[in-house]
Amino acid sequence: MIQMYQVSKRYPNGALALQNINLYIEKGEFVFLVGPSGAGKSTFMKLIIRRELPTSGQIIVGGRNVTRLRPWEIPRLRRSVGIVFQDFLLLPNKTAYENVAFALEVTEASPREIKRRVPAALELVGLKHKLSALPHQLSGGEQQRVSLARSIVNNPLILLADEPTGNLDPDTSWEIMDLLCEINKRGTTVIMTTHNSNIVDRMKKRVIALENGIIVRDDQRGAYCR
Repeated sequence: MIQMYQVSKRYPNGALALQNINLYIEKGEFVFLVGPSGAGKSTFMKLIIRRELPTSGQIIVGGRNVTRLRPWEIPRLRRSVGIVFQDFLLLPNKTAYENVAFALEVTEASPREIKRRVPAALELVGLKHKLSALPHQLSGGEQQRVSLARSIVNNPLILLADEPTGNLDPDTSWEIMDLLCEINKRGTTVIMTTHNSNIVDRMKKRVIALENGIIVRDDQRGAYCR
């Protein structure tokens, strides 16, 4: 599903974000990406969706070489990847339904397709009864659920979750983790960055640890720290 060969990323200011990354993430895996701030986690995510290009190396996502995509092919790549952020990033003046529908509208999905898929996505995350609610009328956990629904409504092959529980209390965090596991069970590859050692230690998924742009550990059924 995702392959990186000798991938390095150096920014114009000279900062080396990633160095000689080699890895393979299989279809349907659930992977935690951990490490201190500045370790290269955000750059890793941006490379997968071609928000950044590597300075050297090759990146294969879903069988396509991301580094060689033509400009018109990049939106197609990004439609195959869902993204969930720590800060939800919902449109404040749109309802839960409209926020999720927006992800389909930008792909020029038909009104019929939108009416079918949006309620199904919100039902999956337990919010079918909140279709008309605006973001300020929802709790933090509910807003993150809307964000999750928006990220999966296009049936992505990959879901990138960037600190999705960072702004949530422990109980709500586990509710979000349960949803991510359910999405993963349906076949979506999930890559999640986190600083929450409790979640990582209890879930026993694959753990890739970055430090100073280098993979220092890659453990199946790993823990936050070894």
